[in-house]
Parts: sequence; structure tokens; C-alpha cells
Amino acid sequence: MAVAKGELVEIFKARTDKREYRRIVLKNSLEVLLISDPDTDKCAASMDVRVGYFSDPEGLPGLAHFLEHMLFYASEKYPLEDSYSKYIAEHGGSTNAFTSSEQTNYYFDVNNDCFEEALDRFAQFFIKPLMSADATSREIKAVDSENRKNLLSDARRMDQLQKHLSIEGHPFHKFSTGNWDTLEVRPKARGLDTRQELFKFYEENYSANLMHLVVYGKENIDEIQNLVELKFQDIRNTERSCFRCPGEPCTSEHLQVLVRSVPIKEGHKLGIAWPITPEIHHYKEGPCRYLSHLIGHEGEGSLFYVLKTLGWATGLFAGEVDWTLEFSFFDVVIHLTDAGHEHMQDVVGLLFKYIRLLQQSGICKWIFDELSSVCETKFHYQDKVTPVNYAVHLACNMQVYPPRDWLVGSSLPSKFSPGTIQMALEELSIDNVRIFWESKKFEGHTDKVEPWYGTAYSVEKVTPSMIEEWMLCAVNDNLHLPAPNVFIPTDLSLKAAQEMVKFPVLLRKASCSRLWYKSDTMFSTPKAYVKIDFNCPHAGNSPEAHVLTDIFTRLLMDYLNEYAYYAKVAGLYYGINRNDWGFQVTLIGYNDKLRTLLETVLGKIAIFEVKTERFFVVKVHRDDFLLNVKLQLFALIAKQSAFHQLRSVEQLGYITSLMQRNDSGIYGIWIIIQSTVKGPGHIDLRVEAFLKTFESKLYEMTSDEFKNNVNALIDMKLEKHKNLKEESGFYWQEIHDGTLKFDRKELEVAALRQLTQQELIDFFNDHIKVGAPQRKSLSIGVYGNLHSSEYTADKSGPVHYSVKIDDIFSFRRSQPLYGSFRGVSGHVKL
Repeated sequence: MAVAKGELVEIFKARTDKREYRRIVLKNSLEVLLISDPDTDKCAASMDVRVGYFSDPEGLPGLAHFLEHMLFYASEKYPLEDSYSKYIAEHGGSTNAFTSSEQTNYYFDVNNDCFEEALDRFAQFFIKPLMSADATSREIKAVDSENRKNLLSDARRMDQLQKHLSIEGHPFHKFSTGNWDTLEVRPKARGLDTRQELFKFYEENYSANLMHLVVYGKENIDEIQNLVELKFQDIRNTERSCFRCPGEPCTSEHLQVLVRSVPIKEGHKLGIAWPITPEIHHYKEGPCRYLSHLIGHEGEGSLFYVLKTLGWATGLFAGEVDWTLEFSFFDVVIHLTDAGHEHMQDVVGLLFKYIRLLQQSGICKWIFDELSSVCETKFHYQDKVTPVNYAVHLACNMQVYPPRDWLVGSSLPSKFSPGTIQMALEELSIDNVRIFWESKKFEGHTDKVEPWYGTAYSVEKVTPSMIEEWMLCAVNDNLHLPAPNVFIPTDLSLKAAQEMVKFPVLLRKASCSRLWYKSDTMFSTPKAYVKIDFNCPHAGNSPEAHVLTDIFTRLLMDYLNEYAYYAKVAGLYYGINRNDWGFQVTLIGYNDKLRTLLETVLGKIAIFEVKTERFFVVKVHRDDFLLNVKLQLFALIAKQSAFHQLRSVEQLGYITSLMQRNDSGIYGIWIIIQSTVKGPGHIDLRVEAFLKTFESKLYEMTSDEFKNNVNALIDMKLEKHKNLKEESGFYWQEIHDGTLKFDRKELEVAALRQLTQQELIDFFNDHIKVGAPQRKSLSIGVYGNLHSSEYTADKSGPVHYSVKIDDIFSFRRSQPLYGSFRGVSGHVKL
């Protein structure tokens, strides 16, 4: 219960939440949420002011953000510059702030015994701050530095581009951060004093009736209330009215558009956005949550599942963004592969086909009930977060939700309203869509530049008929709604402990198994943590068995992947990992359906069969000591021959070398030639010719010559480390690669002593020679100015390789991956 101006207000809280809450309103109309938590290690506070960069004065972009910076400097009561931040840091705390479109939030946490003075210093932000001329001048540079850092952020660049393509006079169109030009140069040119504008902005907007405060303390609720009333009652109240946006930011000019833009980083991204009715007006019905659950689903038949199966996408997000009380957007963001980039129209077509599927299927009560159940369980049995993060979250909620729902916000959709969801679904139409397509491939093919971040872009119209055509041309995809989620818990009752035990006890001991158990006597949640060790007698008998066990666990996780998403949605997580005696299965989640997940996992293990194609993806063609030393011996023998033939005899280039390479455990041979006399095409042919002539040298090599080369390599391996740096570098390489063969030198020397000349010849014939059955080669040619004329001829001429690569990134994405030596964490969430 909470008190507010004489009335009692019930604040809905989680069943497991033992904290005490109270709502109060001070005489200056400051609304406060008090939280008492006797178990907390830190105290915290967050003040949310209902003003943001949407309120920046005309011609002063970034002023609200700049004011946020300035309030940290000093106050009339604590005039020493930076004394607030210094006090917080010296007493085990942290402090920060952020400015968004319609609010600015300030927060801190600190050790319990220093909370009163920290709170007093914090309150001065909003009572009488000092903003000296010197500090103002310096902090403009800090804001400018922050903006320069942001210029390389693709997320910010795309966000600003979307704002740029809106009504110019609308607040959404504004530049939020500010920089030296907007806060110093332009104001001076207009005869404005930025410091005076700061004071003016503060006086007009920082009113107690626009503020919401959360105070999180260890003391009892009455003591916290007394402290708050004493510290914050002097904040003035000017009865400032709350800012309201003037309607939608987009007109027809800004809809039905395809925007191509050039990002900073490599990769391709597709963003599809629609202006929609803000969900905040229907947060109990949760229309956007329902749609994001389905459009963002990852199970079989979902949009992402189909795109991933086609090799077109690596990630997908769907949900409401940039929402205010007056407008909002629903975004679908898809991370495309190179192949997906080439099929952009098909990707968009599939998205709208899925949306049409949702429209034709109707709004399903069973899906809403599942979603509601998952959300309810998550809310009531949530884990505690840090006091400062909790305070910030609640202070933001206080601005838009009624007091009863401050803690829950929009996280509990509970009213099934098909009409409301259908209305939101209909807004995701081909008539009002905005498509944003990011790729480095658009460099040099754009005709516009966004002014604040310098993003190159172009805009073209996309009519509904064009998208209808894309839908018709999209692949036969087998899109369908998700299946019912069998992992959603229904029984959340706590199991009564027969006796209170401090340590695990052995419940059962048999010839092949032991069962240990400990009841939860501390956290009182309907969750369990299960670990099962499968002791396999032969798993550690040999290096080969050790590796095979590791491959087995990786294949199991790969095999079970399709079940992971449904379990994760329901709050269940599992992992399978190799250990020294076999492998281990870990499960975490709600008691009720943990057994279902366990039976599913064990059932799949029982019928598991290795699929050849998945084995070669997971297998680790790599740290075989005999193969390693054969490669090293070949490189040692061929190195000088290659240098002599290609450099000394043929004079192809000054830099000519043949060496062994090791890329995270993937071994190979690297031949590098830098030439001014011949182009890459000719050099490529000469390298192949060298390998053909070298074959005869291996056969003609005498037994003594072979032994001498073997002994030379052994001597190199047995050479002692010369210093600590060299020794630590060797061990660190093993750790970095995940191979952990710290006795590698001794093992490889032993393998070399057993190696025969015929084995080396066989290795060359299988892996190195032209046309070798297991050879994989990659030729990269860089054409300088001297040989640019040869580029066109070589590109269009005959190819003596099986694959000609025109797009590096598409080729790279199309190839199977080697497994990593490093451990796989699976789906375990700790």
C-alpha cells in the first residue's frame, strides 16, 4: 500500500517480492516512490524529469543533453566543482544520466552508510545548480567529443537517418546530441549566450510537477520518507505543463520508400518500419507484444527459421521502437547474409507473406494465453536486479503508467482483445511502410547525405504493387504459426522441504548411478538447477577418445538446437558439455516443465544418430601431430627450393616466400610473391608450375637428405626458449587456440622420429600437388597500377580453378565452418 495526498494506492508487485513500497506526493507536487529493502547492500535513487531533446529550443540542437552534463558540476550548497561525483566514487558508488526524446534521467548508487549525504548532494541538481562560464565552455567540448565518438556508430547513424526522413518541423526530426557547432558557433553567430540559454531552459522546464523520484534504501519506509521530504521539498514547482508532440512525424512523402544507405561496418541490414498507434494506450492488451512474439519467433515455420534455412539471415528483431504518447513505430530488423542481400526483395516478400498469414489466421487466443502465461511467470519469479537499475526502470515507468502499474509496466498483457491486436496488425501494411537497406555495396551509388552524421543514402518510391510482386515471387516457404509450447509451466507451487539441510545429501546410490539433492531454502522460487554427469568409461582413455567425446557433445547440441527456442521462451535453459569422465547435461528453469525438457533431451540422446554433413561441420581435417609434422617438414624442404626457383631463377619478385601458416588451429602453406615485373595471373601459373616440378625432387631425394631435413626440424623444435617472453608466448598460443598441448614439442618430435620418406610423399600427393584429392587452395591477386591493364583480361579469361570468386563475403558465408577448439557454452543461462 502507498500513501498519496491522504489516499491509499495499491502498487501491484510480484509474489516473491518482499520489499516494501510507498507512493507519496510532496507539497511541491513531486511524486515519489519509496522502496525499503532490509537486505540491500547498496542504496540508490533516480530522478526522471519529463523533458528531453524534443523540447530543445529552435536553433539550439542538443541543449537538453548539454544541461544534463552541466548539472553534475556544482551547486550553491556544494560549490566545489565535481564534488558530487567525487563523493559518490569515494563511497563505493556510481552515477550517470541520459537524455531521451521526452525525458532526462539522473541516477546514482552508494554504500548504505553514506546515503543521506549522497541524497542531499543529488537533490541540489534540482534546487540550485551552478553553471559557471568556464565550466560551460569546457563542457561544450565534452559534448562535442561525445558526438564525434558517435559518428562511427552505425546504430546512431541509422537512427538519425530515419529521423531526417520525417517532417522537418516535427520534434522527431531533431538532432539530439549537440556539438561544437550547434552549442557554440551557431549561437554566437546569432548573438546568443549558450550559458544564459541553459539557465532559461532549466528555469522553464525543471519543475517539480514534471519530476518523478525513486528512492531505494535499507531503512524502514517511514525513515526513507522523512529523508526524502527533508531533502527534496525545496525543488520549486512552476506548474509547467507536460510537453506533447504535434501528431505523427511522417506524411505520405515519407512512406512507401526504399532507403539505401552506406554503413561504417561491413555487413548488410534490412530495416522495415511502420508508424503505428502507441501500445502504451493499450498496454494491458499488448498488441505489439503479441505481434513481436510471432514475427520475431525463431521456431520451425517462423519467418526467421525460413530465412535462416535459406541462408539469407543471421538475426531478426521485431518490436515497437521510438514510442511516445502521440506516435510510435513498429520495426523489423533483419541481419542479412551476402546471399540475403542479393535476395532483398524476396526477404521483404516473405515478411509480408508472414504478415498476411497472421491476418488470415486471425488473432489466436491460445497464442495470447501462452504469451500472457510466460509474462506472468517471468514477472512474479524474476530475479533481483541492482538497486540503481531498478530505480531507473521504475522512475521511467512512473512518467507513463498509473501508480498501480509502476512495477509491472507493460510486461503483463492480461486482456485478450482481438480487435485491438487486429488494428495493430492492419497498420503493418504495404501502404505505409518504410524500408531501410544498409550495405557497403551502395558506396558510390547514392545521391544524398544526412547532415549530422554524414551518412550517404538514396531514396526511391516503393509502391504497394511492387511489394505485391515481391510477395508473388518469394520462394515456396512453408511459413506457419508456431506450435503450442510444451515447456510453459502451469504448476508454480513450491515443493515443501522434508527437512532443512545445509549441504546436498545422497538420496540414492546404485551400481551405475548416484543421486544427490539439496532443497532450495534461500530463494523460495519454483525453479530448479539440475546437473547430470554421464560417466563414459572410455571417454578419457586416449586423445582420440577425448576428441570424439567432445565432437559427440557438440553434435548433440547442434541436433537439439530446434528445441532451444521454445524452451528459452518458457524460461528453460540447457547445455551439454564434455568433461574429464564423459559429458554433462545441465538444465535450469521452472520445476513444472523441467522434467519435460529433461525427458526430451534424454530421449533425443537415446536415439541420436550422427549425420555425416553435420559431423564435418563440427569435427575438429586438424590438431593431428603426424599431419602437422608432415606439413612442417614439407615447408622446410620446399622453402629454399621455392625461393631459388621463383625469385633467383625466374626473378618474379624481391619478396618471395613459402611458409607454414596456422589460423586458430587450421594449418596450411602460404606462398607470397610481390612483383613489379609480372601480374598476379602469370605469378599464379608459375607457382603451380613450381609445385609440379617439386614433385620429382621429393622422389629423387636420397635417404640421407631426408634424414638430414628431419633432424634439422627436430633440432629446431628442441631449441630452448631464450627468455620469459618467448616461453610465455608459446604457452599463450596454446591457450589462445584452445589446443592446450603444452607438451607439443615433445609429441611432435616423437612423431617426426617415426616418419618415413614415403609417408611425406603420400602427404604431398594427397594434400599439396596440383590436382591432389584433398587439396584446398585459395589464390588472391592484387593488381597494382603497373598491371591494371591485365586485370580485365585475367577476369574474363579462362579459370584454372574450380571456383571463381566475384564476391568475397558471399563466398566466405557460403563455406562450412571448422569447429573451434574452445569450449561451447550452449544454452545455459547462469
